[in-house]
Amino acid sequence: MWLERSIYVVYVLTVILIIVGIVRERRDPTKSLAWIAVIALVPVAGVVVYVLFGRNWRKRKMFSRKGILDEGYIEALSQRQFSRLSRPALTATPEIDNNVETIRLMLKNSRALLAVHNRVEVLQNGKATFASLLDALKGAKKSIHLEYYIFDNDRIGRRVARILMKKAAEGVEVRLIYDGVGTLWTEGGIFRRLRHAGVQVECFMPVVFPWLTSRLNYRNHRKIAVIDGSVAYTGGINIADRYLVGLRKLGKWRDIHLRLEGEAVNLLQAVFITDWYFVRRGEILRAENYFTENTVSEICPVQIAASGPDSDWSAIMQAFFSAITRAKKKIYISTPYFTPDAAILTAMKVAALSGVDVRLLIPARSDSHIVYWATRSYVEELLEAGIKVYLYRRGFNHSKLVIIDGEFCSVGSANMDVRSFEDNFEVSALIYDRKIAAELEESFVHDLGHSRLVTLAEWETRSRWAAAREAMARLLSPLL
Repeated sequence: MWLERSIYVVYVLTVILIIVGIVRERRDPTKSLAWIAVIALVPVAGVVVYVLFGRNWRKRKMFSRKGILDEGYIEALSQRQFSRLSRPALTATPEIDNNVETIRLMLKNSRALLAVHNRVEVLQNGKATFASLLDALKGAKKSIHLEYYIFDNDRIGRRVARILMKKAAEGVEVRLIYDGVGTLWTEGGIFRRLRHAGVQVECFMPVVFPWLTSRLNYRNHRKIAVIDGSVAYTGGINIADRYLVGLRKLGKWRDIHLRLEGEAVNLLQAVFITDWYFVRRGEILRAENYFTENTVSEICPVQIAASGPDSDWSAIMQAFFSAITRAKKKIYISTPYFTPDAAILTAMKVAALSGVDVRLLIPARSDSHIVYWATRSYVEELLEAGIKVYLYRRGFNHSKLVIIDGEFCSVGSANMDVRSFEDNFEVSALIYDRKIAAELEESFVHDLGHSRLVTLAEWETRSRWAAAREAMARLLSPLL
């Protein structure tokens, strides 16, 4: 009896201390209340889940980047660009002038330098992406740096692995970072073979029982490839067959990727070097060995926005918020998961109510049941605000696109959800170019042709059971 009472008292004190800690963190009230409800209503299990997933490490700097790159140099460069952009006569294009507030925001919140001279190719699907990537890998002479959330041991994964092993045998420096959760179900033999062949392979925070920690909640969701420091790839496509042949229940995964040459390549290389420093516990790859001189003369302004628990601000979310609030004509968004924070949701609704043409493309089917229902919970209020909501029906649309006024666009790994904004390591290419925006807009409109436009009258007639599932999933969504 005494032991039981002691355990009970310790548990109650633990719960109280955790709740006090949640309040003191001053995070989003919705997320705080959701965690308090879980801890209070689900004995023991609620505390365990919070310890694993709930603690806010952003301010604690669990993933400090200081000392990796010359921060003083980057800071000076970003301040110089910030100052230049205060004088419109010195900007290179009208697109920069029209988006100067967003560009300056990114210089301040994450030192996202503006790369002006770039050549950007939009890769419209998995077939085009893998054809281009495999060709670039085969031509590598000095270095290959890959970073993916998912690297499957399937047909395309094994093709990539064979090339990496061959290049390592030729003396090319080959490095690969894969995520511990994204590859949780990947057969580990593929990574052992790569290591044995001389490829430097690192897992981003492996999940090993019983050494589970709160770091389990923070995943590297980035998709980056940099070859010889001269060509880079980023976007939403992982190394997996699902982008080519699909999955049994969902069909082919629809997604878009980018191939870049020019100044932006060094910016993506810097993101990889930073992440390599973390996974190798302090190994620094000297920038001078992997950065190259730019030979591209075309003007296509790009900022590489990287955010995660290692940054002071939710940089990518702030970029989207800034661009949405400044929209004058149209906002097109494609995302597989839509559980936004209050700021993004309000910005979208205000834009639509102000007369901006706001369109949201989400999947008709999803690979996550809870996120699927949570996403649907927002549809009614979006429709009431005048936002056009489309359900993609030709497979699973995994594209992460934001296109605004035909001159700002984003392609990257970040979904329009709180997890991408707060918890995951993400990267997005912010492009200020009408030609690329027009190409992406054409792709978006094409996808609308394979989608169904939802009406408010139709949505209001859905079953009470469906509405109840949406409400429950939305309540849980801040914790996912």
